[in-house]
Amino acid sequence: MAVQILSDLHLEAPKAYDVFEIVPKAPHLALLGDIGNIASHKDDCFAFLTRQLSNFHTVLFVPGNHEAYNSNWPETLTILRAFEQDVRENTSLGEFVLLDRTVFRLPDTNVAILGCSLFSSIPPERHMAVSFGLNDFFQTNDWDIDAHNEAHKRDVAWLNAQVADLELSDVNIIIFSHWSPSMDLRAIEPKHADSPITSAFSTELSKEPCFTSDKVKVWAFGHTHYNCDFTVQREGSAGPLRLLANQRGYYFAQAEGYNGEKTIAI
Repeated sequence: MAVQILSDLHLEAPKAYDVFEIVPKAPHLALLGDIGNIASHKDDCFAFLTRQLSNFHTVLFVPGNHEAYNSNWPETLTILRAFEQDVRENTSLGEFVLLDRTVFRLPDTNVAILGCSLFSSIPPERHMAVSFGLNDFFQTNDWDIDAHNEAHKRDVAWLNAQVADLELSDVNIIIFSHWSPSMDLRAIEPKHADSPITSAFSTELSKEPCFTSDKVKVWAFGHTHYNCDFTVQREGSAGPLRLLANQRGYYFAQAEGYNGEKTIAI
């Protein structure tokens, strides 16, 4: 049993929904955000996803910031939920799972996947730099730093609550998010380590229960356009946590180390 993990395909720039191919290397595919623009490219996006649903038993989809471009978050999620329902009624396709604060039990395993966007936490002294330095706040309607930070608090609280609920069970947990949960230098491209907008991409969650729990074995994310795969040693009796990112990046500026066939064994 394995899950193939890809993110930040950016099929919206330039449009490549109809030509980009994913070679199946596992029964389940996790797309961890920034696949394309949902509202403005809806037909193209869903045609691409439908092709994947013909090749995989399950497509797990985490919304990234680019999914909401040229739209707003409520509309984007409504469109994705409608697609999820349509796929559920089509028995010829695999299962589409929208990971928007969603728990998904991998069939025939003791693994629970927790998925959410995990918006970052932007400190007050970085509000101006991030607000003017990112397209998110120009390309997404009704979205600002305060809304972004509230979404971060909501997602972290949800993750912590889900992990707490599973602590006494026999399951192992994998977390899929778009934003990064770590400021570990191994997870950040060196040239961006001291950037005034780094907090828009990553948040240090190493003291949060969702990070420290021994139940959580793997955390995969996107958004940084920097690929990594390493383990973090945690305090106490918790074993190591594997952090990984497998991001393609923009067609014209692809991230080094991207592997379209990358999987994690379950």
